[in-house]
Amino acid sequence: MDTRQLETLLAVADTGSFAAAASVVNLTPSAVSQQIQALETELGTQLFDRTRRPPSLNANGMELLQSARTIIQVVSETKRVLSGVQVSGTLNIGAIRTASMMLLPKALVEMRQAYPGLLFNWRVGLSETLMSDVVAGRLDVAIVAEHVGVPSGLIWTPFLTEPLQLIGPPDGRDKTYKQLLKTYAFIRYATNVPLSRQIDTEFSRMGITAREIAVINTIPAIISSVYAGLGIAVVPKTALLDPTASHLASFAFGGPPISRRLGIVRRKKSGRLGVIDRLTTTLSDISDRLGIAHAETI
Repeated sequence: MDTRQLETLLAVADTGSFAAAASVVNLTPSAVSQQIQALETELGTQLFDRTRRPPSLNANGMELLQSARTIIQVVSETKRVLSGVQVSGTLNIGAIRTASMMLLPKALVEMRQAYPGLLFNWRVGLSETLMSDVVAGRLDVAIVAEHVGVPSGLIWTPFLTEPLQLIGPPDGRDKTYKQLLKTYAFIRYATNVPLSRQIDTEFSRMGITAREIAVINTIPAIISSVYAGLGIAVVPKTALLDPTASHLASFAFGGPPISRRLGIVRRKKSGRLGVIDRLTTTLSDISDRLGIAHAETI
């Protein structure tokens, strides 16, 4: 099996016929047919259903097609790196809301310095949805939280462990942790995400029933509401990078204090491994520099 055969396979799949693929790979239709037959002989299996006109990929062909795209992308990227040509194209990224507030923007600035020819398509969403998009190939990579099931076709690589913080209004800065919980009502993080479930579990374990006053589904809105004096909340330390948060009362949440982990998920077979590894390292380095990483893990 060589890359020329795989490129021919991709051309047939993309154009829909052997004849149309011939002009794409600069071969005659008979040469295209010979390359596909040679590939099938080497693999010991049929890749096309030839009872149809034109022949169409069967289940084996579709399976090989996914691997072929990855292989061709890896080879192309490797050639560009070795020849000094800039990495180009678009990296499709997904990220949960909290990672999108400060971490990812700073990381992409540094990534642009390393890969000036690379573009980014960035989508914000929930961990479960983002992972489904990575599995389906709609995203190359996603930043998600721990405590969600990672599909078997994906690899999750943690880059940050950050403490959770109990935050209160500026006029609560002279109060203790217990006084904050007793004095103020609780602002709940609304969305059904790992962070929200983690907070509820810890409150239950500590035997605390919070007096709920509001349900809000974005961290910036929670920070603003706490700053205005509406109540207290629990947020990841990343949220305290918001300039407004510097005026808030803040304590490590939990007994003992608890943390959450963020990581990157990607497909096991990915044509962007070099770029994704660089992004993972960059996110970890930025977390450390910003002082939000848990000292025991970074």
